[in-house]
Amino acid sequence: MRVGIVILPDQRWSEASRRWRQAEEYGFDHAWTYDHMGWRDLVDGPWFDAVPVLTAAALVTSRIRLGTMVASPNFRHPAHFAREVTALDDMAGGRLTLGLGAGGMGYDATVLGLPAMSPRQRVDRFAEFVTLLDGLLRDGSADFSGEHYRAVDARSTPGCVQRPRAPFVVAANGPRSMRLAARFGQGWVTTGERSTDLGAWWQSVAELAKRFDDVEAATGRGPGELDRMLSLDAAPVFSLSSAGFFADAAGRARELGFTDVITHWPRSDSWYAGSEATLETVAKNVLPAIQ
Repeated sequence: MRVGIVILPDQRWSEASRRWRQAEEYGFDHAWTYDHMGWRDLVDGPWFDAVPVLTAAALVTSRIRLGTMVASPNFRHPAHFAREVTALDDMAGGRLTLGLGAGGMGYDATVLGLPAMSPRQRVDRFAEFVTLLDGLLRDGSADFSGEHYRAVDARSTPGCVQRPRAPFVVAANGPRSMRLAARFGQGWVTTGERSTDLGAWWQSVAELAKRFDDVEAATGRGPGELDRMLSLDAAPVFSLSSAGFFADAAGRARELGFTDVITHWPRSDSWYAGSEATLETVAKNVLPAIQ
């Protein structure tokens, strides 16, 4: 099993750079950051943009894969994002993975003053976003005319270091988004269904994994063809509350067929509050046993 870690973009680089270097030194397989203009009650800052953060992370690491968890259409246009992706993958030496999602209802959805969208409209927009981004990165140019996006002779030259493009990991819980994951993704990521009960959350994860089995089969993707990633900290208990809890959660995810689990760098308070000492213990004692 591979293990990843999310490092929120909420620290100045003088502090954050240490975390990205340590994530690699600890032996994590991949490291991610949130791609938001602001997130929940952390919107008042500090908060930094994902693209320059990942660029800087690429320059202080050499092995670990880097990515967005997750980029969305809420404030990004595929034609411009393709340019950023091309540059990021180049600077990372082919270590970029794009986590992509439909976009939620929070600050990102309101900050630009655009009309509110229904869940169906958000998935419609996401389908256009992924289709155009995929075509641009694969083919180097694209013309596109949709309900939500247009592009005229858009370019992505010289293209990604990775061919035919940087891999997509698509966040999906609903059937339409799951089909997008199976069609365009090299991986699927889920947060499970929101719950305050840990047992109920794990039950939802199991049900979603089974649902994705059916979607894969219906779209012709073979068993094991796609990576399956679980964001452990969508559960009502922080995965790094103890080393034992993390090991148990990773083992349970493996039993459900997940190839990867993702935790978060502990923060001093609020979201993902925890101890860096626990993180160090997990890196030293748990990662070698489960990877």
